[in-house]
Amino acid sequence: MAMLKSDLDTPALIVDIDKLKHNIRDMADFAAANGIQLRPHAKTHKTPEIGKLQLEAGAVGLTVAKLSEAEVFIDAGCREILVAYPLVGEAKHRRLIELCGRANITTVADHADIAMALSRSMSASGLELPLLVEVDTGLNRCGVQAGAPARDLAHHIARLPGLRFAGLLTHEGHAQLAGAPEKVRETGLSAGEMMAETAELIRKSGLEVPIISVGLTATAKITATVDGVTETRPGIYVFYDRSEVLHQVVRPDRCAARVLATVATRPTADRIILDAGTKALTSDRAGVSPPVAGHGYVINHPDWEIKSLSEEHGATTISPDDPVNIGDRVEIIPNHICPVINLFDSMYIAQGDTIVDEWTVAARGRSQ
Repeated sequence: MAMLKSDLDTPALIVDIDKLKHNIRDMADFAAANGIQLRPHAKTHKTPEIGKLQLEAGAVGLTVAKLSEAEVFIDAGCREILVAYPLVGEAKHRRLIELCGRANITTVADHADIAMALSRSMSASGLELPLLVEVDTGLNRCGVQAGAPARDLAHHIARLPGLRFAGLLTHEGHAQLAGAPEKVRETGLSAGEMMAETAELIRKSGLEVPIISVGLTATAKITATVDGVTETRPGIYVFYDRSEVLHQVVRPDRCAARVLATVATRPTADRIILDAGTKALTSDRAGVSPPVAGHGYVINHPDWEIKSLSEEHGATTISPDDPVNIGDRVEIIPNHICPVINLFDSMYIAQGDTIVDEWTVAARGRSQ
């Protein structure tokens, strides 16, 4: 593909291949050095080419949020899939059973009713489904409470036909909103310790706990170091984003994915409009506490603030004496890269200023 970045129309999603591969290798090396499995969350990139790079680097499988994402990656050849979302209803169970014939599928439950329904479907099909108990370590989203409630659910699952209790899973997403880096670290460690203690309680009650799975990029190299944790499921690390920069996890130059935008107009001396609004940058704020203003970090223009977004407009405040011109182009590191990827049909793969490939975001819009 003989193109330059300057040949692209905007807004466009560009991914630096060298940064991407470095980030993938760095996390794989961390997991190997700490003796844990890496099962990255593919809902971030939704792109089979990136999933294959992760598997080639040593990932034991991929994590997805939805069955429709699983279908995309299984079609692309991935045979180890964790669906880290409760699967409820006969329609999803039928699709799950079909996928179990093509790949090794594991999923989660945080309630006895979910487990019993899965048991009926799987046993009727003559299958055995590995099931993880999802534990709430502080996010207050999905998850049974740690300790005795998780133990009791584990035993309930172990007694059900068609299911196999496979271990514990948590998403310590609350850690990224804990505040200063030391608070983020403290919260991540606490989540890991809660999981290890719950696993020990289950073992003492007579059940093995093969998997203790944690997952958050901001604490990927923190929570996973807790003794007993067996795997980590970061997603954003392949690209990183402004939130991870603000968390001091990486510097901006490690961020592999950027939105290429054009200065569409300059209505006043201190305000420009970029052609990237909510349909290119998402309306998500940076996932940090205390909250930080702005809708992205503009490379080479750290003083610019993308102050507000509408669908097609990024209103950005600048210095009145800034020499920027209408038609100039900028690269933006989004606040939250996951929804941004889902806004584009494809990503342009760059090496320096050269576009070397174009990858389809094959799982875009796969939300069922």
